[in-house]
Amino acid sequence: MPKKGKFITLEGGEGVGKTTNVPFIKDYLQSQNIPVVITREPGGTGLAEKIRGLLLQGNDEEVTGHAEILLMFAARAQHLRHVIKPALAQGQWVLCDRFTDATYAYQGGGRGMPLETIGWLENFVQDGLRPDLTLLLDVPIETGMARAKNRAGQLDRFESEEFEFFNRVRQVYLDQARHYPGRIKIIKADQSLPDVQKAIVENLKPLLRWQ
Repeated sequence: MPKKGKFITLEGGEGVGKTTNVPFIKDYLQSQNIPVVITREPGGTGLAEKIRGLLLQGNDEEVTGHAEILLMFAARAQHLRHVIKPALAQGQWVLCDRFTDATYAYQGGGRGMPLETIGWLENFVQDGLRPDLTLLLDVPIETGMARAKNRAGQLDRFESEEFEFFNRVRQVYLDQARHYPGRIKIIKADQSLPDVQKAIVENLKPLLRWQ
């Protein structure tokens, strides 16, 4: 029976460089002969990607905070059942662009949903499954917003929020890192890209020692 894989999540607000660093992490793990599955949230399965579309696209009908958080966890339930848990059981590592820490940050911090409610949904849907390592890419809000606006394409429903929304998101991310220092590692993403990626590798190395 294969050894259970490791679950790594990449977190952070808008414009922190997750899109740039996902392929870097994938290449690094593969260079260490580690089979890795790349996925994202919300999304990762056919149904979950449809839910992603509903969440990110603008809509004539307001999406309530309750509807938003329930859609997030509905997508996560599908993702866990059909992608994450099977891959881990087969000994593959899973690298996920955002996971439940993003729900605490965006729906908890950004939208003001009670963190206790998110915690209840987390336990209900995940049945104890947590990432082995979370890399939190962090930049000042002004830097992240400027980067997001400079990207090609129209801003999505979350990217279009105001400064204070992102300030609350960042604060909850940093609070989560203080609560779970063994799992969540803060990486200053306003450094040069080589320095960011060096820090990523340094935080991945302890997981590799257990292989």
